Amino acid sequence: MTLTVERRRWGALPRRRPVRPLRAGLAIRTPIPRATRRVLTALSVLVPLLVWQFLSMAIDGRPDFLPSPWESVQAGIDLARQGQLAGDVWATVGRVLKGFGLAIAVSVPLGIVMGTFQAGRAVLEPIVGLLRYLPASAFIPILIIWLGLGEPSKVALLFIATVFFNTLMTADAVRQVPMDLINVSYTLGARPGEVLRKVIVPYALPGMIDAIRVNAAAAWNFVVVAELIAATSGLGYRIVRAQRFNQIDRIFAVLVVIALIGLAIDVLLRTLRDRAGRWV
Repeated sequence: MTLTVERRRWGALPRRRPVRPLRAGLAIRTPIPRATRRVLTALSVLVPLLVWQFLSMAIDGRPDFLPSPWESVQAGIDLARQGQLAGDVWATVGRVLKGFGLAIAVSVPLGIVMGTFQAGRAVLEPIVGLLRYLPASAFIPILIIWLGLGEPSKVALLFIATVFFNTLMTADAVRQVPMDLINVSYTLGARPGEVLRKVIVPYALPGMIDAIRVNAAAAWNFVVVAELIAATSGLGYRIVRAQRFNQIDRIFAVLVVIALIGLAIDVLLRTLRDRAGRWV
């Protein structure tokens, strides 16, 4: 009796049309054909290039304001022929390897400790969470006073800019390890050290590599900032030098080189992640 009264109070259920199946690419997390993926990938590159070309033509083809893609490529070729581009690329890559490499060496162990042990999280998370909000660029005057205008200050800036974020992201990746998996390991007789080495680290490894992918972009952003100040080589130095002589095409050429290097690093890290996490 009560159920009948409630049904009358609710009224009739609304009639809904059957949901039509979505096309490939519009359905949530549905695989798309390989050919469609290739076309979309090509369009993601071609469309921005066409927009760039159109904007360059719309301002009456002024290369001193917005050079076309081809003019930028030509400027890059000229830099390469003069032997300047290779030296600048090597200088910048070396700084990234030193600064960001040191940040990885410090942040990954700290992140594993924070994500695995509650005591480690209680000790490290407050201070790391506080320091990550300090802008790395604000340390430039201090680093110049302490370390001078040479390489140490630039490497230190990259370290400060990436170490705290990579620590927290590594800890988040480690905390994603299911507790049931850890309990099963203990049930099978594994010791804490074995659980850490054989369960937690392998499971969290793809997530840790993804964290490195994200922060590698930050490292490249800050290496250019570091090279804008009192540098004698590097891609950031080349941008400043081109700006002094109003060589906008060379600035865009250097930006294209940075984008290509970043894309190569991202593809390399994604490949490493897929191979390192086949079991996840």
